[in-house]
This record gives sequence, C-alpha cells and structure tokens, in this order.
Amino acid sequence: MAGRKAHTLGIDFGTSNSAIATVGPDGLARLVPLEGTETSLPSAIFFNGEDRSIHFGRDAISLYLTGVEGRLMRSLKSLLGSSLLKEKTHTPNGLVSFQDIISRFLSELGTRARHQLGAEPGRVVIGRPVHFVDDDPARDRQAQGALLKAAHAAGFAEVAFELEPIAAAFDYERRVGRESLTLIADIGGGTSDFTVVRLGPGRAARRDRSDDILATSGVHIAGTDYDRKLSLEQVMPLLGLRHIGPHGREVPAPVFFDLATWHLINWLYTPRMRQQALELKTDYTDPQLHGRLMTVLDHRLGHRLASDVELAKIRSAGSDAPTGIDLSYVEPGLRTQLDAAAVERQLAGLLDQVMRCARECVSRAGLETARLDAIYLTGGSSALRPFQAALRRSFPGVPLVEGDLFGGVASGLAYAGLRG
Repeated sequence: MAGRKAHTLGIDFGTSNSAIATVGPDGLARLVPLEGTETSLPSAIFFNGEDRSIHFGRDAISLYLTGVEGRLMRSLKSLLGSSLLKEKTHTPNGLVSFQDIISRFLSELGTRARHQLGAEPGRVVIGRPVHFVDDDPARDRQAQGALLKAAHAAGFAEVAFELEPIAAAFDYERRVGRESLTLIADIGGGTSDFTVVRLGPGRAARRDRSDDILATSGVHIAGTDYDRKLSLEQVMPLLGLRHIGPHGREVPAPVFFDLATWHLINWLYTPRMRQQALELKTDYTDPQLHGRLMTVLDHRLGHRLASDVELAKIRSAGSDAPTGIDLSYVEPGLRTQLDAAAVERQLAGLLDQVMRCARECVSRAGLETARLDAIYLTGGSSALRPFQAALRRSFPGVPLVEGDLFGGVASGLAYAGLRG
C-alpha cells in the first residue's frame, strides 16, 4: 500500500498549462518534470504535417511558430462541455475527434510521469473546475464524464476527481502554522474558482474534510478571456476591428473575435473563411488595414499574434513599464504596446465579474470579509497586477498570499489522492 501511495498522481490538466505531482515516502508532494527540467507543460498538441509526428507542450508551440506545416491545438480543456467535443477535425494524421485529442494529451502526461517515476501510477486524482460550464449542471456532468472517458482511454485505470481550488487549499495547508479561514483563489487559463476553507495543522490529517469546506464558487472567466480581450483592444483594431467603412458602418466583427480566440483561429484558414475575409475589402475605407488582415490569414499568423499578446500580458504582470508587442512580421514597423493602466482599464469588466464571484463565495460561507485570515493565490492568471488590485479593493485589509502558481493544484491533488 505504501508503494502505491507513493505513486498516486495528482494531475492538473489546465487550459493553458498542465502539471503532475506525486507524494513520496516522506509524505511530501513533489512536482514531476514533464519537459526537460520544467514541471509545467503547456496544454498544446501539434500534428506535424511534414513528417506526421505529434508533439506536445513547448515543443509543439515552437514548431508551429517557426513555420513548420501542421495543426496546432491549445486550450484543449475548454472543449469539455462544448458541442465540439464529439466532432472530428482535420489533422495531417487524418480526421481525429477532439475527445481523442484530449486522450492523447493525457496519455502523453502519463508516459512522461512513468518515465520520471520508473513505475506505473496506482491511482490518479484529476483536478476539475468548480464549473466546467456555468449555469448548466447537465453539461457540467457531461464534461466530467468526457474527461473521465479520456483518462481511461489514456491508460489510467483508477481515476478520481477533486475541485481545483480545494486541491490548492490542501497544498497551502502544509504551510499554515495556525487555524485559518482562507479564501482560495485559483485563477487559471479557463476558469476562476474560489473556495472558503478552514485550514490548520490540526485539521490536515483528518480524513473527512467536508465540514471544513464552507463554500465554493466559480465562473468561466480567466486567462484566455483576458488574452482575448487584450487582443481585441490592442491588436485587432490594427486589422480593421471597429473601422468605419465607406457606407458608414463598422467592418463586420466576427472574423476578429475568432482571430482573438485561440481554439477558433484555425477555422479561419479554410478556403471558405479566407474567401469571406477577402470579400470584406469593400467594407474598408483604409485598404492597408484589410491588407494586414489578409496577411495574417494567408501566412497563418493568428496563433503567433495570440501568443505575443499572451506573453505581453505576462510581462506586464511584473512591471509598471509599457510592454511592447512587435508585429513587424505582419507589416514592417507595425507594433503596439500594453501599459499597466490600459490593461487594468481593458480588463475591468471581466475582473468585476470575477470579483462578484469571489464575494459570492464568501457570502455563501456566511462570513464577513473581515473574518478572512488570508486570500491564497494560485494559477498563472492570479499573478496579474490588475487582478490583485481588484482583490485588494474587494477585500480590504485581507493579506494576499501567493503560492506555487503552476504547481500548487497538482500538489494538492496528490495529497487528496492519499485520502482514498
């Protein structure tokens, strides 16, 4: 039994990044290296059209961005609960269902974990958001069922699920010196999830923690939504979004919204969608803007644009200085930039919705804000300065504690797996 516990895996299958942790014989969770020494793996898969090979993570993204022909897919988790999941899509390897693509990615995670650990995992605990789909319990159950099916197809025999913010709480608890009422804020690529939980050294060993979980809430707004909004505000106007044409009307916007949404970009490269974009030329007063749009589509630069916006957002999280986005690969000399004030202004509407969700969680727990001892931050998007500033306004005086942004949930899932 002890050996089996040592190789129970906690799998954080994230919208943007994934991680795996296992608890060793000493009782401590450790992240498993998944790509070289990196313990997080971007949730990306690339079907190489030149040699029919399949690549994952940073390798997948790098090959695509350097111009290798093929099909790149990211934000795989966002497909769970969607009508697309059972559909098949064209890849250089033939038609493949999105369900099977998720299975392939999970299978790769398992292969890398086995290689590092030198053993088969006995049990896996996979994280799930509070809501895969907002306000639709039936589709939410379908999403978890699809993830379970994908995990079984990937070779994991014994699978359990745990809410991601609760897993983060189990990880944080290992560092709490006294009993604490904590709001866990797990802000990833696809969802913002919150849990109010009672933590403490005397509670960590309890098998049943249901009484310590006071409330949960979640909303389907997070990092990829921030990326999309920033792209729409900073980049898409350079291609014609909100441009007023010769008839006094704005250029039709759907192409820009799809171009700013990672998992929809590839649809724009089909001959039919390219033709529709070409026909938009008559809606433009400035042909240079339309030329940029066609350059992006003809040279399949959409994912590179999305990646550059995401990287600029990440850089802006750690600095008040303006962050440039070099778009010279679209047109020589073309560039834009993000600055802290603009990012905060452009994300204000989305952040307001996330803060309402956080406050609702505390209200469901029957607490006043002043009763909270800490807000524990995990998930890559929790590092955003505008997000943290919004938290401070919503919960004045409550300390923010930044955890392991990319590994905390996986570690907590591994601890949860030991509970049986």
